[in-house]
Amino acid sequence: MLRKIHKPTVLFLLLILSSCSSDLFQAEQLFYKKQYEEAISELNKYLFLHITDIKALHLRARSYEELDKTDEAIQDYERIISIKPDYAQAFAGIGKILFEQEKYKDAELALLKAAKLDPVDYEILYLVGRALMMTEDYKTANKFFDRAKEINPKDAKLYFYQGMARAYIGDPLGCAASFNTYVQKEPNNAVAVYNRGFAYLHLGYLEYALEDFEQVLKFNPNHTEALAKKGICMAKMGNSDGCIYIQQAARKGSDYAQSNLDICS
Repeated sequence: MLRKIHKPTVLFLLLILSSCSSDLFQAEQLFYKKQYEEAISELNKYLFLHITDIKALHLRARSYEELDKTDEAIQDYERIISIKPDYAQAFAGIGKILFEQEKYKDAELALLKAAKLDPVDYEILYLVGRALMMTEDYKTANKFFDRAKEINPKDAKLYFYQGMARAYIGDPLGCAASFNTYVQKEPNNAVAVYNRGFAYLHLGYLEYALEDFEQVLKFNPNHTEALAKKGICMAKMGNSDGCIYIQQAARKGSDYAQSNLDICS
């Protein structure tokens, strides 16, 4: 026969459950307020009784990430995977941390697992592409950027990195199209134009790069690095006036210009 539960016991159990629920809600609010230490404290209390709660573990892992406590974050992500092996966001969290630690191959493997489990998550697909760029698998990176673009075609930075990937796989038209879209989405953003110019310079598209650096200098005549790179482009194209700009930028403190003074010697 089942033992009768006394009313005070029921009330006590309800009080505990209510308190635990409050701990999780409070932790979420603290996280969104960027009070990460306090959020972790609330989550620790909640997880003491709910040790397998995926949501709470994920929230604590994210809080640890924000505090740059990456070892603790990875431990929570690994705990999640041990409970729910198909939880894509845990693999993505580990991959993101490894990417930021410049452990690109390990990051790639973790992110690929995440993408396999959740093939329609934009951030995961984008990060896979970034990791593949760092391991020099540009062809596969381009494919992941294409998949990411199908989900969220509005993110400007996606076109910048896809432009780089396409350049490395020998697709100059695709490269130009990506960079043009990148700047079209941020037409008045000198940083966007500068980044496109830097990419063009890095890839050897000197005329396109020169146009971008000149545009940046119209935005900001005191942009020393744009001045340096304008000079580099001109010098590499055989225009000796480029050395004047390189020397000017070097005098103004441009490390890039100073490290390329030998072009003019």
